[in-house]
Parts: sequence; structure tokens; C-alpha cells
Amino acid sequence: MKVPFFNYPALFKAQETEIMDTLHDVLSRGAYILQRDLEQFEKSIKSLIGIKHVLGVADGTNALILALRAADIGLGDEVIMSSHTYIATAASAHFVGATPVLVECGTDHMIDPESVEMAVTDKTRVIMPTQLNGRTCDMDALQEIADDHGLIIIEDAAQALFSKFNGKCAGTFGLAGTFSFYPAKVLGCFGDGGAVVTNDDRIVERVALFRDHGRNEDGEVVTWGTNSRLDNIQAAILNMKLKTFKKDIERRREIAFMYDKALRGIDDLILPPAPDEDKKHYDVYQNYELESGHRDKLRSFLAERGIGTIIQWDGKAVHQFQGLGFEDVRLPVVEKMTSRFLMLPMHTALTDDDVGYVCQTIREFY
Repeated sequence: MKVPFFNYPALFKAQETEIMDTLHDVLSRGAYILQRDLEQFEKSIKSLIGIKHVLGVADGTNALILALRAADIGLGDEVIMSSHTYIATAASAHFVGATPVLVECGTDHMIDPESVEMAVTDKTRVIMPTQLNGRTCDMDALQEIADDHGLIIIEDAAQALFSKFNGKCAGTFGLAGTFSFYPAKVLGCFGDGGAVVTNDDRIVERVALFRDHGRNEDGEVVTWGTNSRLDNIQAAILNMKLKTFKKDIERRREIAFMYDKALRGIDDLILPPAPDEDKKHYDVYQNYELESGHRDKLRSFLAERGIGTIIQWDGKAVHQFQGLGFEDVRLPVVEKMTSRFLMLPMHTALTDDDVGYVCQTIREFY
């Protein structure tokens, strides 16, 4: 069998008619920038996650940068985040002039609240949790730290649309949250896309200006801005995909159950929490990231048998990229984990037979 890590052609084929009809509709109207499709998509996300304001932007990285700018984060400020995150999380702090402060993750690969507490200084302004792999952090613990020290929370929820902690959706806990609609995300477009979400009227007003060259609703430039608009074609595609979104999430959770049932007894593996393991969490399984003490040999074994896997972010946490200047940062939990982590195929084009073959092959390896 062949089980690719991700199967873009199969996912397109499954919705080809709806996709082409959507493209034809948008193109025939000449509706490209800040049109009704974007407005409808923003309304749909508001309803989906329970938030007051949603603004579509160019991508997840710009979403983080604009959220930080809107919160007046800049030179001299510190932003605490886990080193086990995509480089965009740290880059967003860097590009507003702030300093990214990197901390440990826990056994579930999420930011460790105790490590956050230890990193707070008189320059700290923001805690930026990454809602990673489709799971939401322990937001109660992080909010308690933020309240104790007078900090704000801005969530990098790029991988966690509709993930929940205590019934509340990722992105809705802090002053602002951000999402990515990169093609491989749980809700993905055909290029780059992102969103900033918030319940704060001032934040949404400022992000609306920043994403459109500083122009207000009358077209008057009232501040310095940039071009970071989610284009209308991508918004229309995302709107179309939202029709099956909850069904898609349930399928991801079914696949996670299958992986967990088949692999839970292998001592060498550390698996993600199962869908029913912790009632506080509703995970959407953007990725299925496990740990193996024989990671590289296992990956080669799977590849020889036609199974695609990914080592997320080239097997490095942010502080391990030598060109970024974190030479003095030592995070032993993160460093051990990055030598072990591996992602198995996780997408809605997988059949039960595909998942069964992956599990059978892993058991054969051991």
C-alpha cells in the first residue's frame, strides 16, 4: 500500500464539483478583495468558535504580528512562548521589536505553565501559548499567571481551529487569537490565509486598519498599515469547506482513536492524549505527533513500506536554529522531545484500511 503523509489530490477530488462551482461564482463576479465572501466567512468563524470579532488576513504569521501591534507590543517588551512551536510564533515578536522568551513544553508537547511562571520578568508583557497539533493548552493555569503579573494573552491557535479547553474554543481566551488556513490545516485554503479573532473592540479596529494600508471605512489613511488581506477567492473556498468542517473533525478524532487503540501497548512510544482521555480537552488532531526512542529507524521502516511521515519543523525547536541567536538557551525537555517526535498521516482522505496498514506496519517494526 501507499499511504502519503498528506494527500492534496485526493482531498481536491472529494470536493471537486463544489470547489469548481465556488471558483466560477467568485471569478464570474470579479469579486477578489474585501468582498461579501470574506464578510460571510468572518461571520461563520464568529459563530463557529463563539467570538465577537473576526478579521481575515493574509496568513497566520501576519495575524500574530498584527495582533501584537494592535496590543501596542514593541521595543523592550518580552513575549513568553514555548520553544516547541513554528518559527512564525517567535518571528512575530521579533518583527514588532519585542523579545521572544522561549520556555519548556510538557509531556503533551504544550507550553509548560511552571516554565512560564519562572520566565516572567519586569519586561514581560505577553504570554503567547501555541495551541499545538489541534490541542488547547491549560488556559486556566496560564490565565492565572497572566492575572497575577498583569500580562495579556495572545494565542497562536494556527493549528487548533475548534479545539476546546473546558468547552471554550482555542483563540477565544486571550486579548486576541490567531489562526492559519494553510492548505494542510484542519480548515485549509489553496494558498496562505489567516485570521485575527478578538472580543476587544479596540483590537479589531486597529487590526482592520493595519491589514488595509491604514485606511478607514471612508478610504482615508489614518495610520501606517500594510497589505494583509485574506483574498476573497480563498475566503469563498474556506466558506465552502466549512459546510463539512465538523464532520471532518469527527473523522480526525476517529482516526486518532484507531491509532491509540492499535499503538497504546507499545512501550517505546509516547502517544498524544486519546480523544476521550481528558474531559477538559476536545482535540481536533491537526497532527498526530508521537514520540519514539527509535524515531529515525522507525521512519525509514515506514518509508520502505510506502508510508509517509513528517518530522515537524525539521526536528528542531526554535532555540535550536543556530542563526537566531539563542545559543545560551537550554531546554532539556524540549530538546529530548525533538530527538524523538514523529508525525503519522492524519487527514480526512485516509481510509480505515490506510490507518490499519500504518498501525500494522509500526507493530511489525517493534
